[in-house]
Amino acid sequence: MRVLVVGGGGREHALAWRLGRDRSVTEVLAAPGNPGIAQVARCVDVRADDHAGLTDLAARERVDLVVVGPEAPLVAGLADALEASGVAVFGPTAAAARLEGSKAFAKELMRRADVPAARSATFTREDWQEEPRDVLAFLDELGDGPAVVKADGLAAGKGVVVAESRDEAAEAVEAALGRDAFGDAGASVVIEERLDGPEVSAFALTDGRRVVPLGFAQDAKRIGDADSGPNTGGMGAYSPVPIVDATTAERIRADVLERTVEAMAADGVAYRGVVYAGLMLTDAGPKVLEFNCRFGDPETQALMPLLATDPAELLLGCARGSIGDDPVALDPLACVTVVLASGGYPGEHRTGFEISGLDAAAATPGAIVFHSGTAERRGRVVTAGGRVVSVSAVGGSFAEARDRAYEAASHVEFEGRYHRTDIAARAAKEEGT
Repeated sequence: MRVLVVGGGGREHALAWRLGRDRSVTEVLAAPGNPGIAQVARCVDVRADDHAGLTDLAARERVDLVVVGPEAPLVAGLADALEASGVAVFGPTAAAARLEGSKAFAKELMRRADVPAARSATFTREDWQEEPRDVLAFLDELGDGPAVVKADGLAAGKGVVVAESRDEAAEAVEAALGRDAFGDAGASVVIEERLDGPEVSAFALTDGRRVVPLGFAQDAKRIGDADSGPNTGGMGAYSPVPIVDATTAERIRADVLERTVEAMAADGVAYRGVVYAGLMLTDAGPKVLEFNCRFGDPETQALMPLLATDPAELLLGCARGSIGDDPVALDPLACVTVVLASGGYPGEHRTGFEISGLDAAAATPGAIVFHSGTAERRGRVVTAGGRVVSVSAVGGSFAEARDRAYEAASHVEFEGRYHRTDIAARAAKEEGT
C-alpha cells in the first residue's frame, strides 16, 4: 500500500513514522512534510491547502490512501475533492468536519443527541450590534463565577478564553463580537459554563457506522508549569490516562463517541476518520468540551508509539466504510511527549535559529523525536514555528518514560528554547502511591 500523509507538523510526523513501520505499507509520501518527516517519507512540495495539487499528486503517484492531518483542509473540503477523484481518504468530508469547524453546530448536534456537555448558548455579531445586554444576560444566568468564551470557527487553537469571572467573560465576548478579536472565526461565539475536573482527550476511529476506540491521552495546554499562563496548541502529552477506568471509558464510547457518529448518520452525513473528543471528567460524569475532526497535536505523538495494531488497513477501512469490529491493540507501556517551543510562544516569536542535538536526542533509549515546526536551510535544520520539536519516549512506567523524554529533550538546543518541566509529573507521582 502507498500512503500519502497531508501536513507538515509533529502530528503528521508521528503518523508518517507509524505508517512507515506498517508491514502492509510499501511507501509513505508526505505533502509538504518537514525535515523530520523526510527521514521516514518522501516529501513532495505541495501545500496542505492545495486541493487540486494534492488530488493530482495522489493520482500521479497512484496512492492507495490519503491521510489528512490538519483540520483546516478538511473543513475546506479536501476529503470531498479527493473522494470525487476516486482516491480513498482518511478524514471527514466538509459536512462532517463541521463537528470541529463550527462549535455552534457541534453544540446543537450534542443537544439533539443527548451527548453530555456544558450548558451553553451561541451569539452572533448581529446579536451584539442589536442588543449587547441580551448577550450578556446569559453570563448573568451563569452567575458571577468562571465562564468560557469560544470562537465558533477555527482559530488555530487560540480561539478560547477561559474567564475567571463574569467581567472577564464579558470582556472576551465584547472583544470577539464587538472588536473582531478572533477575525472571521469569531463572527459567532459560544458562551458556556466552566466545568471542573481533569481534562482528557478520547480518540476513536469510525467508518460512519462503527466506532472503534483508539485510546486516551492527556495534554498540557497552558504555556507554563502548573498550568499557568496563556493557552497554547499543547506543550506536552502522555498516554494512557490512568484516571480513565473501564467504566468511564465505556461511558465515553457509548454516550459521547457512538451517539455523535449516529446523530450525524441520522442527518445523512457519514463521518469517516478519527473522532476526537476533548472531555472534562466532572463529578457528574464525562462531559464534552469540544470535538475535533482530526488527530490531536501533541497527543498523536504520545499515541502512535503505543499503537501495536498496524494502522494502514484500519485507516483504509474507515475510508471505505468497512472498519470491522476488532479492537485496536496498544502496547502496555507509558508514553510521555515534551514539546520544545520558541521563546515568546504563543505570542510573537522569532524563527530561523539552527537546531542542534537532534541525533543525540533520538539516540536516547526509548525516545523518538518528532519535528513540529522545523525547516531546512543550507543543509541545516532551523526553527520554523512556535512549537518546534516534540520529544516522545516510552517506558514501563510514567516515571521511566518521563525521565527518558526529558533526557532526550536536554540534548536539543536552539536560541530561545523553552519547555514545561512538569509533563506527566502527576501521573508519575500517583503511580508510585
